[in-house]
Amino acid sequence: MPPITLALILLNVLVYALGMATGPEIVRVFGLWPPGSGGAFHVWQLVTYSFVHGTLLHLAFNMIAVWMFGAALEKRWGDLRYLLTYLISVVVAAMTQIAVSGYFLHASGPVVGASGGVFGLLLAYAMYFPTRVISIVFLPFIQIPARTFVLGYGAVELLLGVTGTAAGVAHFAHLGGLFGGWLSVQYFRGRGVFGRR
Repeated sequence: MPPITLALILLNVLVYALGMATGPEIVRVFGLWPPGSGGAFHVWQLVTYSFVHGTLLHLAFNMIAVWMFGAALEKRWGDLRYLLTYLISVVVAAMTQIAVSGYFLHASGPVVGASGGVFGLLLAYAMYFPTRVISIVFLPFIQIPARTFVLGYGAVELLLGVTGTAAGVAHFAHLGGLFGGWLSVQYFRGRGVFGRR
């Protein structure tokens, strides 16, 4: 396994174990709280929330995805570009969640999980390996080209976010992660948001 992918997985597992030992304090300090939540928000949470997970299943799904999509991208790009893409996706996901849920939906609770970074990697994976087949976890007989998977998943996340379905899931963070992944790919390809730099 490439070193940054392995390091991300190990760090997430370590933080989860620390959270099990310390209780809710780790979410209070490192989870992403919306501004206006009684002083609970701190700027470092734009990154640290991505290393905190609420349940073992939450952690497992995200780390499987980091391994599935991240390893191939790290091998293609190298360590630094891969890590920057992941972190950019995490931060853009956090900012999107704050902007939409914090100010428009008036959310008051914290967001945790690596999904923003995972969705950024997923988008980048689909851009670089559009025809590679993705197998659905636990449903290996369902195989979908990466490009189709991303388009479908993005549409579902938008629908769920707008309708408020599946409350408790940070749908707009997922969409922000997709956007962060796209921004990063555009930048490293030598293009700005609206065209070539």
